[in-house]
Amino acid sequence: MSLTSSRLSGLVDWDLAAGTAAKLAPAGPRVSPRRMRETVESLRAAADASVAHVHQISRLDAAADLRDSAVLVVDRATWSRANTQSFSVLMQPALDRLVETRGQALTAATAALGGRLTGVQLGSILSFLSSKVLGQYDPFAALAAGTTAPPAGRLLLVAPNVLEVERELHVEPADFRLWVCLHEQTHRVQFAAAPWLRGHMIEQIGLLSESMVDKADTFAARIAEAARSVGSGRLTGAAGRADGAAGGTGILGILQDEQEKEIFSHLTAVMSLLEGHANVVMDGVDAGIVPTVRTIRQRFNARGAHRSGLEKLLRQLLGLDAKMRQYSDGSRFVRGVVDQVGLDGFNRIWDAPGNLPSEHEIHHPADWVDRLGLTGRR
Repeated sequence: MSLTSSRLSGLVDWDLAAGTAAKLAPAGPRVSPRRMRETVESLRAAADASVAHVHQISRLDAAADLRDSAVLVVDRATWSRANTQSFSVLMQPALDRLVETRGQALTAATAALGGRLTGVQLGSILSFLSSKVLGQYDPFAALAAGTTAPPAGRLLLVAPNVLEVERELHVEPADFRLWVCLHEQTHRVQFAAAPWLRGHMIEQIGLLSESMVDKADTFAARIAEAARSVGSGRLTGAAGRADGAAGGTGILGILQDEQEKEIFSHLTAVMSLLEGHANVVMDGVDAGIVPTVRTIRQRFNARGAHRSGLEKLLRQLLGLDAKMRQYSDGSRFVRGVVDQVGLDGFNRIWDAPGNLPSEHEIHHPADWVDRLGLTGRR
């Protein structure tokens, strides 16, 4: 019997993915229940306190009222389960396309087997990430079936990871927690300031995933080539740019045609903007807000030098090093635009999808300023 849309959910076993992540995630720091409760309360207070600072630094009026989304302080297992809900939303267009184009060749049995395998693989990835992420704004989970997430999304703060990193860095806990919350609350404000942004990202990710499904016959070979590129140190971090090699290898090697590469380039630019802007806001605080901010910045930025070889490889495979480049590339873009046209001029970026920068403009902010016809500081 061929697969029908009613059995679509069986293509990925989301519950198995969440359960696998919970089982495989490394144990968090050992603390007493009382200490953990104090940490949770402290993170909630820091999240609340950070909103006013984000408002002041970003000048985005959306920061004045964030009642359409929630702040949740979670453990690693809960973070993983929350992300399976987000993935289910983002992968829905690809799964729909798969049933549409290959449903006749898929039986319920093969779909269930594939769903279990995919669930275990996704759970393994989430187990690693769940021990690294300090916080995350999730605008997509509200669209998942059966979820009770607020309509605009939710901000997740991963308490054991915050505890672990602040101990590792030997920094003042209250300062570090506020510093982390400034970054994550900025993401929350970005989506509130640009309510069209969630739908735009879902559309673009859907187009990319649908295109890759249409070329599924060659996907395994492209994945293998990407893995070989990683193994030989030729990983491509973003569209059109390679670390030590010409484009077309590594992650970019998975993308087959110009449409896929253009969508990937656009998504890279959007993520660079979001991460860079959050970093600029986070770094916009001074010692009057976060007294030990300089120490936190220095020690946090130096963490990468102490990672093991295995962790560095996993970070390459999962694209985390590319994400770190998004922080720096996006920060330079934001600062470059603000230097030319001021903060109010930069904030035009949240008005419409057409105002989002291209990947070229991320590296050449003056070209974005010229395209939007902005002149002089405001």
